[in-house]
Amino acid sequence: MKKKLLSILLSTAMTAALLAGCGSSAATEEAAATEEAATEETATEEEAAPAEDTADETESTETASEPSEDGYELALVTDLGTIDDKSFNQGAWEGLKQYAEENSISYKYYQPQEGTTDSYVETIGLAVEGGAKLVVCPGYLFEEPVYIVQDEYPDVHFILLDGEPHNADYSEYKTGDNVMPILFQEDEAGFLAGYAAVKDGYTKLGFMGGMAVPAVIRYGYGYVQGADTAAAEDGVDVEIMYNYTGAFAATPEAQAMAASWYQNGTEVIFGCGGAVGNSVMAAAEEAGTKVIGVDVDQSSESDTVITSAMKQLSVSVYDGIKAYYDGTFPGGETSVFSAANDGVGLPMESSKFENFTQDDYDALYEKLVNGDFSINNSTEDSTTADLTLTNTTVTFVE
Repeated sequence: MKKKLLSILLSTAMTAALLAGCGSSAATEEAAATEEAATEETATEEEAAPAEDTADETESTETASEPSEDGYELALVTDLGTIDDKSFNQGAWEGLKQYAEENSISYKYYQPQEGTTDSYVETIGLAVEGGAKLVVCPGYLFEEPVYIVQDEYPDVHFILLDGEPHNADYSEYKTGDNVMPILFQEDEAGFLAGYAAVKDGYTKLGFMGGMAVPAVIRYGYGYVQGADTAAAEDGVDVEIMYNYTGAFAATPEAQAMAASWYQNGTEVIFGCGGAVGNSVMAAAEEAGTKVIGVDVDQSSESDTVITSAMKQLSVSVYDGIKAYYDGTFPGGETSVFSAANDGVGLPMESSKFENFTQDDYDALYEKLVNGDFSINNSTEDSTTADLTLTNTTVTFVE
């Protein structure tokens, strides 16, 4: 994949897009004690990530550094799923953790008890109370919580991934000077994955998403259109099974559905929904079939993963935090990461393609950057019924 550290490009985008930074919080031992008590009541990271006490815990799943005198300066509040989901939460956490450790800044993550606005707002409050000057909020479901807390904590800065702050009924969108919303063109990442899969010889594909939220919908829509584009070029017909599980967890039901697809001829499934991908991988391992990962390079998760539709999550978080400490944190407008600034792509160095080459990828990527493909990334109809396809049949599974 084309690899440029997004720092230079992001700083250019930041010049054009004002985004937001973060504030301070409790500094005394009494406040720290209060925060620890509240943490137990609201199921934050200690409760949700017992792996921190196990011997085989990986570095990326550590819950916190040693606190400073003022507590934990950098914080991440997880979206649905866990911090070690090898996907969205973990990608964001790794960017925060890397910057914090390189610059000796205290850090910690918090896990809400529920995926609700109230729970997210409460957990963000715990992070602020615990000393956070900047809070990373990864996921579309943080749009309303960040809309609320940007005014409650005007001295705290927020990085919001995959969303823009709005009120409950979407009647008002407002991005404060202390908020940096970051969006990704998941449709482009999905397009690359679908196109490459068909060019590599796969004609029976699957898409298993988590919740039908905009980011997941865009991934799927790009995937279908990329597959159809490659199929039209090669004069082949493609079939795609398509489903949203309704959650971002690994479940027996998701694994059973993936297994049934594989048994009925599906060759590769795009597992697009955090730990949903683990269910797909488990089914693929049993069936001897293939998987496409999501958000980050998931090749280390299973030998079945042939590639991953990636966002540069860790880089975007790292660069956003760096901008905050450099005094150039953009606030008030949205940054978009796309093929044009190497914000999405496939990890070709770890991909297991047999026919699709690096040269093929480079040529495809250049066309994407140049706007040679018209990708429908609408999120109004999540079923793909609104897509115009020539060589692809999609079976949407309720």
